[in-house]
Amino acid sequence: MGQFLILQLRPESDASDDEFRAILDKGGLREAQCHRIRLDCEELPVGLDPRDYAGVIVGGGPGCVSDPAETKSPVEARIEAAVLSLMPAITGDDHPFMGCCYGIGILGAHLEAEVSKARYGEPVGPTDCALTEDGMRDPLLEGLPREFQAFVGHKEALQDLPPGCTHLIRSAPCPFQMVRHGRNVYATQFHPEADGRGFETRIRIYRNHGYFPPETADELIEMCHAADVTQPERILRRFVARYG
Repeated sequence: MGQFLILQLRPESDASDDEFRAILDKGGLREAQCHRIRLDCEELPVGLDPRDYAGVIVGGGPGCVSDPAETKSPVEARIEAAVLSLMPAITGDDHPFMGCCYGIGILGAHLEAEVSKARYGEPVGPTDCALTEDGMRDPLLEGLPREFQAFVGHKEALQDLPPGCTHLIRSAPCPFQMVRHGRNVYATQFHPEADGRGFETRIRIYRNHGYFPPETADELIEMCHAADVTQPERILRRFVARYG
């Protein structure tokens, strides 16, 4: 199996480590099969070419690409610029890419689509997703249930389908839950690596980040553990199997 480049954007070490473990577990990867880079505390290596890897996986994070530049911290601005710097090579060569949550905003921004907080934000927790007709024919999604639950929690979203993209998954609150650019560049608004335990960790870490009223954290944790979220991880595992 080829090595995957894992780019992480979370400045909280416990959240970043938990996300990395989830990507390994749900993707069926071993650490030796990954080149992990925490962009909050290290630069991209000089000359790094994403096409030298079997694929690129971008995790989530508390930042929003649609926030005005003057409101972003230096770390947030640097993280965003680093990921965006790789996108021309990825989309230009149709190189395997899986952007999770923050990653769909990165793809949209790179393609000059509207990413904003105007509509389609979703509270933390499970959401009901549905495959589109194109989604039912996609190699990562073929054979999945037409409808399933996934974990979300985001303030911004794609407002329209970006140019060159195929619409794969929708939900009632947020129409663009998963898109594909070309044949191999994917992005999800939901978290394909997340389960109830992982979302409990994130709820505790981000309880004061404006995603939900802090006093509702315990209720949200209970709801996440009760949710039937099992299908999204199959998407991540299929991505790894297909391109690894």
